[in-house]
Amino acid sequence: MTAIDTRPDAMTTHRFPEHFRWGTATAAYQIEGAAAEDGRTPSIWDTFSRTPGKVRNGDTGDIAADHYHRMSEDIALMRRLGVTDYRFSISWSRVQPTGRGPVVRKGLDFYRRLADELREAGIRPVATLYHWDLPQELEDAGGWPQRETAQRFAEYARLAGEALGDRVATWTTLNEPWCAAFLGYGSGVHAPGRTSALASLRAAHHLNLAHGLAVRALRSVLPAASEVSLTLNLHAVRAHTEAPEDQDAARRIDAVGNRIFLDPVFRGRLPEDLVRDTARVTDWSFVEDGDLAAAAAPLDCLGINYYSPTVVAAGASDAPSPWAGAEQHVRFLPAAGPRTAMDWPVDANGLHELLVRLRDDLPGTPLVITENGAAYDDYADPSGEVKDPERVAYLHAHLAAVHRALEDGADVRGYFLWSLLDNFEWAYGYSKRFGIVHVDFASQRRTFKDSARWYADVIARGGLGG
Repeated sequence: MTAIDTRPDAMTTHRFPEHFRWGTATAAYQIEGAAAEDGRTPSIWDTFSRTPGKVRNGDTGDIAADHYHRMSEDIALMRRLGVTDYRFSISWSRVQPTGRGPVVRKGLDFYRRLADELREAGIRPVATLYHWDLPQELEDAGGWPQRETAQRFAEYARLAGEALGDRVATWTTLNEPWCAAFLGYGSGVHAPGRTSALASLRAAHHLNLAHGLAVRALRSVLPAASEVSLTLNLHAVRAHTEAPEDQDAARRIDAVGNRIFLDPVFRGRLPEDLVRDTARVTDWSFVEDGDLAAAAAPLDCLGINYYSPTVVAAGASDAPSPWAGAEQHVRFLPAAGPRTAMDWPVDANGLHELLVRLRDDLPGTPLVITENGAAYDDYADPSGEVKDPERVAYLHAHLAAVHRALEDGADVRGYFLWSLLDNFEWAYGYSKRFGIVHVDFASQRRTFKDSARWYADVIARGGLGG
């Protein structure tokens, strides 16, 4: 493996393509707050965060970064950064509270204002329809393990597209369906907190179906120039050794972590080895005729979220596992090197590996890095400055990896840094900070971290280095 220089002041110059998209990203429940305002009803994350013991310190997204009331201030921050694009998610329960029936005008008006103000600031709006916040009423009716949820999602997609299609340039159907299915219904560490291998596999299939149905619904109402995409958190899986049993462990994780989404969406089929691996859990009889063809609706680009690699060996998991069909055959090992505040290893080579793999596996599919970033224990010092050199080094290394993938022929069109703001970090509550803008949650004061200034300079230069 080629080492990447992680020093922010490395002299190598990495220029990116002229029309490369420089963005930042957020998610509705993590930043908006206003949890019960203007007709919004609870999502599964509202319920989960109120369940004792599920979220650190009992934190909720009730207020979060108060973006619902501070939207204009946050767009001004983006303008200072110089980003060309902003990726946000729409709260399903804010615009269609029960997941069925008519939309709420005030909820849609918030996203109309957001898109309009972004465009006035010269920033392209990039909307994600689903970033894990399923309306609670749909979960009460069975949630993602039920086919009807996919049908309801397609209707929601059509309604959102009709309301915002003249303002939003790029649409993403789902963000990280692996997390929604396997952390939400398998290990239970995410909302709705269910622990069933069968439910997680059913959820994964219906998320694939929902994606395909939503693509068709969006294309039926959007302008022809609109882009439609999907974002996956693909796993850069590495076997611990060349031993056949370790290689098979990596194959199993690739099947249930990556190809469970890639193959239906891009090939209209389930991976045969995944079906074999999970035979003790299900016979997949919930997959109906036409489902896989529907999932394979053509896309304009694929979003990739990457944070760290996954190292596996043969063995059995000694903790509740989201990896249906693999938990009795795979153990996870720590990767070498420095770690973030999430205890995730820092290894930018994994991003390069993923992009080169997709170059080969999905020729002709444009790629966008829709999330990449790191949490560190940064804070405002007595002078009010927030110095985060570790994050700068992390971002530098990963952008260098993207540039190397471009040189190696990967068709990467953009990079969205996660995240614009410190926010509600799911089950970690407010204990982990991913933002390049520091948020004092008591006062809601925003402060540029050093990483924000660094990223603004990268955008202005069009790349890394001198």
